[in-house]
Amino acid sequence: MVSDVHGNARDLARAGEGADALICLGDLVLFLDYADHSRGIFPDLFGVENADLIVELRTARRFEEARELGARLWGGIGGDRAALIEQAVRKQYAELFPAFPNPTYATYGNVDMPRLWPEFAGPGTTVLDGERVEIGGRVFGFVGGGLKTPMRTPYEISDEEYAAKIEAVGEVDVLCTHIPPEVPELVYDTVARRFERGSRALLDAIRRTRPRYALFGHVHQPLARRMRVGATECVNVGHFAGRGKPWALEW
Repeated sequence: MVSDVHGNARDLARAGEGADALICLGDLVLFLDYADHSRGIFPDLFGVENADLIVELRTARRFEEARELGARLWGGIGGDRAALIEQAVRKQYAELFPAFPNPTYATYGNVDMPRLWPEFAGPGTTVLDGERVEIGGRVFGFVGGGLKTPMRTPYEISDEEYAAKIEAVGEVDVLCTHIPPEVPELVYDTVARRFERGSRALLDAIRRTRPRYALFGHVHQPLARRMRVGATECVNVGHFAGRGKPWALEW
């Protein structure tokens, strides 16, 4: 199981070795690497110095200044912003999707572009969002995307829409999401020094339906990677872009 792949196609190609299936919890795209500011769509377009500056502003939670910087940079580059981003995302997807083994079960992260996935996902990759599937005799539910934030990443949806997808999944053995439940220890990133958005609806569903596991990613360096919520083991499966190793779920 992997999450937050962020362009790591090399390790992704080996992630399913020895497993019955690979599960991916999203964020295939790399817009900006907060550990290495030279990597990603943003520095490719605007250079490392500007990447350094926008990371500094975002880390300090000076989001309005970061947006103003972004607007100035895009204004200076010319061309269609959406088209340039889509071109860069397509290039990354063309490398990443062929690295998925057969079978792969995947859902979207908040930086992904869902409308492009049908174009790149091969026949061995099943994409699920607000849906259930049986894997190895267990029922898995999948909910992709993130909630709205000042970062304005591509696949952020309202709390109401997210809650509806959680409700549609219902009772499962393993609940797979991109973002974590709204628990402080699970949503705080110790390197970015901020609370990421977790889902209250997800937390309520975990308490109500009591899946055996709740698995997620999104927070790259969480205060706690694993903790129990009632009967459920909640696990951040890891920042795959940085670690390069999958998390294994064994029955």
